[in-house]
Amino acid sequence: MTSADRLLVRAVRAAGWWTPALLVVTLLGVAAELALPAVLGRAVDAAVGAAPASSPYGWLPVVVGLVAVIVVTDALRDYGTGTAAARSTAALRHLLVRHIFALDPRRAARHPVGDLVGRLVGQVADAGQAAPTAVLAVTATVPPLGSLVALTLIDPWLGLTFVVGLVVLGVLLRTFVADASAAVAGYQQSQGNLAGRLVEALAGARTIAAAGTAEKEVARILEPVGALRQHGARTWAVLARAAARGAVVSPLLQVAVVAVGGLALAAGRLSPGELLAAVQYAALGAGLGAVVSTLNKLVRARAGCRRAVDVLGEPVRRFGTRVLPPGRGDLRLCGVTVRADDGRVLLDRVDLHVPGGALVAVVGPSGSGKSLLAAVAGRLRDPDEGQVRLDGVPLPELSHTALHTAVGYGFERPVLVGETVREAVGYGMDPVPVARAAAIHDFVERLPARYDTPLADVAMSGGERQRLGLARAMRADRLLILDDALSSLDTVTAYRVGRALTAAADRRTRLVVGYRVPTAAAADLVVWLDGGRVRAVGPHLLLWADPAYRAVFRS
Repeated sequence: MTSADRLLVRAVRAAGWWTPALLVVTLLGVAAELALPAVLGRAVDAAVGAAPASSPYGWLPVVVGLVAVIVVTDALRDYGTGTAAARSTAALRHLLVRHIFALDPRRAARHPVGDLVGRLVGQVADAGQAAPTAVLAVTATVPPLGSLVALTLIDPWLGLTFVVGLVVLGVLLRTFVADASAAVAGYQQSQGNLAGRLVEALAGARTIAAAGTAEKEVARILEPVGALRQHGARTWAVLARAAARGAVVSPLLQVAVVAVGGLALAAGRLSPGELLAAVQYAALGAGLGAVVSTLNKLVRARAGCRRAVDVLGEPVRRFGTRVLPPGRGDLRLCGVTVRADDGRVLLDRVDLHVPGGALVAVVGPSGSGKSLLAAVAGRLRDPDEGQVRLDGVPLPELSHTALHTAVGYGFERPVLVGETVREAVGYGMDPVPVARAAAIHDFVERLPARYDTPLADVAMSGGERQRLGLARAMRADRLLILDDALSSLDTVTAYRVGRALTAAADRRTRLVVGYRVPTAAAADLVVWLDGGRVRAVGPHLLLWADPAYRAVFRS
């Protein structure tokens, strides 16, 4: 069983008791449909006198009852189909979202945001149809088999004629699943490419408008439409061929059954009611529409599962169970090496000791590895070689809670999460102290509902957004890492935040990536990176004597 098939089974299980309930209701409806032709045949025989001991009025309540069962089961099946699909889709979306956020950010970045959205919204919805589709796949074989049994009981020659017709139908449909699978998979891939390009362009809409390249961007975004149209046309062509073949073979099969039944009627082996029942069974058993529809849904569900499995197959970051011992955030990088996907060395055997409680500035020219060092220090990225320890504990051995309680990140362009300002600053804590430290408290106090103001209603500048993100990062109790998190602040605000970072009362280790001379001058130590290696570590005044160090700030 492939990974996609295992996920398909998981989606069926996620529907819970709705799957067996849907199976029972569907089988009950199919049984009523199979019983109806026989009952109608008996009623016709009673009406024409072929069965003198029977009254046609005695069969009428049975016919009405069967029709009522069919109507009720159809309604229940439609409701159950929607409910089961909703439960399965919700379970798969929860599974995929949790997995995406558990990925190493580098692995998550391999999938464009738009493509992930397409998989989550579109393809997972197709996969969520697994439970009702599985029920339909099982029950779709019942009408042909039931019709075959009924026709054989009416007259063996009718059963033989029907078998020949089913064999011909099977031969005509043998390539449908393979052709439809390839077309649907290509269509979904093209959808993902289109969505990915659109999201990328929307993120840079201001730059595109300023550069006057909108027409080129439109052409680039819509480039996958050609492939989308091709795969879509192929899908409809496959369905059309299957429907056309069925439209030819199904009536011919019914005509053959009528012809054989007519001969049997003339020979006295069949009654008029039995001939009517035989014609109805032929139509019921040879109906190709339900089979093709079921196969198409199954193909789409499996294709959606394969798209989800592409992401679920990416390994997630694993956490340990340890907690930190008492300490102030002593940070050690031992022989840390990080490589790009193409094998290039980005950080080369970095050895670094940051004393607990120290304020350390990380400087260096663009591309020297500053942000990568910051990512490794707090386990946003695991090194390919070497080890990172916080208060003596390797970061991978820490539990999820212990790591994220100890380490906080502030970024140049933070994404604010939560419904309100309070939630954006931090769940389950008093937001005022960290908001004051980030120099954002006065701004929040001017909002209509202060910290309970919905984020969607807050108009803020880049600097104000950056300070809210900085306040959230300041919840950390051991290690605060600021990756260019002061770049959008004005001079006065940067001074206020800098005072908070350098306050003697702050006993956390603070790692600040940036280009500001005052930040480096206020730091206890400066880590100077160049070409992925630590060129020097020392006080700012001592390093300032080196012209190359001064050039870092001029650049």
